[in-house]
Amino acid sequence: MARRLHVAIIMDGNGRWAGSRGWPRLEGHRRGAATLRSVAEAAPGLGVGELTVYAFSSDNWKRPCEEVAGLMRLFAEYLESETRRCVENGIRLRVEGRRDRLEGALVETIERCERRTADGGRMTLRLAVDYSSRHAIAEAASRGRTPDAVPDVDLMIRTAGEQRLSDFLLWESAYAEFWFTKKTWPEFSVKDLELAISEFRLRVRKFGALPAPHETRTLGLDPRRDPLAAIAADA
Repeated sequence: MARRLHVAIIMDGNGRWAGSRGWPRLEGHRRGAATLRSVAEAAPGLGVGELTVYAFSSDNWKRPCEEVAGLMRLFAEYLESETRRCVENGIRLRVEGRRDRLEGALVETIERCERRTADGGRMTLRLAVDYSSRHAIAEAASRGRTPDAVPDVDLMIRTAGEQRLSDFLLWESAYAEFWFTKKTWPEFSVKDLELAISEFRLRVRKFGALPAPHETRTLGLDPRRDPLAAIAADA
């Protein structure tokens, strides 16, 4: 059985998707929340044990006040509506990032959702909110330790054509494989996630060493025994 993966996603392009249709930017974020719902529910079946998504960076506070307020309302609505679905699907939900700048009611919603989904064993879904990887690293260093709350990332996905990390999981992505798509996040689908994972499983990860003599580009996965290898074979 293949090891379960940690997939991280920078969900980019919500505003551009909405703007190209003449819609308010917040409508793009609403569509993006729907995309996250379908991706998160499908991910465990694709061998994902950890899914971390960039929902709101610390730099996003620089956006217009109306958009920030709308995003915070949408975040609270998402937590309220998805808690039951997470419980039903065995998904543990965690929120990473600073909480001291969030409104008290939102922090209470976060904590309630985390408590209710704590027993989820199929997958952990992490939402990075008011998150800055550089801040997390600096805070850990000031305490004489390394950032260890989030496991190392296996596969980093970014949508909307950009090809940078934007202060997301810098420490944890030291040996991550990257997969980029020009599709905006509202256009991203479960099929795209399947494709990204299939391509990931065709790569050889050496971690600074040399591959074993018998190692191949397919990592030796057997499509007869591993359904994820079958996906890769068909890609």
